[in-house]
Amino acid sequence: MSQIFTPVVPVAPNITNVILAITGGIAAYKSALLARLLIKAGFEVRVIMTQGAQQFITPLTLQALTGNEVHTELLDTKAEAGMGHIELAKWADLIVIAPASANTLARLAMGMADDLLATVCLATTAPVMVAPAMNQQMWAHPAVQLNVQTLADMGYEMIEPDSGIQACGDTGAGRLPEPEILLRRVINFKAKLMTPQYLAGKKVTITAGPTIESIDPVRFLSNHSTGKMGFALARACRDAGAEVTLIAGGKVGLETPLDVQRVNVLSANDMMQAAERSAQAGCDIFIASAAVADYRTRDAAPQKIKKTQEQMTLELVKNPDILATISHNYPDMFMVGFAAETQDVEKYARGKLVSKNLDMIACNDVSRSDIGFASDENAMTVFFAEQYQKQPVELEKMDKNNIAEHLVNLIGTIIK
Repeated sequence: MSQIFTPVVPVAPNITNVILAITGGIAAYKSALLARLLIKAGFEVRVIMTQGAQQFITPLTLQALTGNEVHTELLDTKAEAGMGHIELAKWADLIVIAPASANTLARLAMGMADDLLATVCLATTAPVMVAPAMNQQMWAHPAVQLNVQTLADMGYEMIEPDSGIQACGDTGAGRLPEPEILLRRVINFKAKLMTPQYLAGKKVTITAGPTIESIDPVRFLSNHSTGKMGFALARACRDAGAEVTLIAGGKVGLETPLDVQRVNVLSANDMMQAAERSAQAGCDIFIASAAVADYRTRDAAPQKIKKTQEQMTLELVKNPDILATISHNYPDMFMVGFAAETQDVEKYARGKLVSKNLDMIACNDVSRSDIGFASDENAMTVFFAEQYQKQPVELEKMDKNNIAEHLVNLIGTIIK
């Protein structure tokens, strides 16, 4: 008998109140757009500006964009008891400092409290994200790097600057990421805080998408997999605290999730080699969601095959079984398989669970037109190895991102 899976209750309160702190630097112009993007994403935004920030962009601009008064002074006579910094510190669910100047990094690392921003950071229990922006030589200076490491050790979430041409004409690391990227960082950080950290400290390798088996330089054998499920799993594993390597096959065009290492491959042999390298480098969990071609041509033609005959016969040979090989070579690794079937779904899924020595397998019926390949939704039945003494779990039709979160929760409850 299968059971309906109930997801774990989030471990952190919802994040809705964001303080956007802007410090002195030419990159402050990007903060105006970031403020607007945060509001569009559903956040309530209040702004703190340092004296230096006001030399590059005016408080009136941020007030117009957010609809809230911009805070600039440590001692606010309009605030209750004149302690606006305490009110802001308690109001915030998250503080985002973008851009953060070298001066701000140093003052935060030393625990100074001589202006509004530094004092709020000392007085709040909210997490703080810091996006440094400065000249490339300043960013590389040992003192700045020491301050960055100090803040990271204190629990601040550091956002690495981008590289490129800077306002001063130099080229190198130190640019503030674009507002759209900063928004993604905020949303992903929120998701991580809201997700039970079942996979903290774990290394996860995920295969995703189809493989491509060449017939000649312009033709190939493949399948309808889009990689959506594997990419959703990569995001869910990342949010659960894992270090994720995503092996994407078949020229998958999906955007790489932030903080996920992506390895692009084409054929099943390419994917096999990438999976072996990842396993050898140290991997705790292997999730094989890719739709790997079972066969390839024995010999791909070096030149385009011309249409000179009525019929053509292709000689096919078996591809390596990536999941079975990794499972056999690394028996201590937690192995998760997928079964995309068109008939006898449970029979074939249970067979793969045993024959490939898996810990867990998620199966779905791809003959259904409303789920599976190319769809944004899926529905699955999850089976477990006998040693876990766990009944099958039904994941009813839902968005693939939600399916991925449920699967990761199931993995986490077992390995913990």
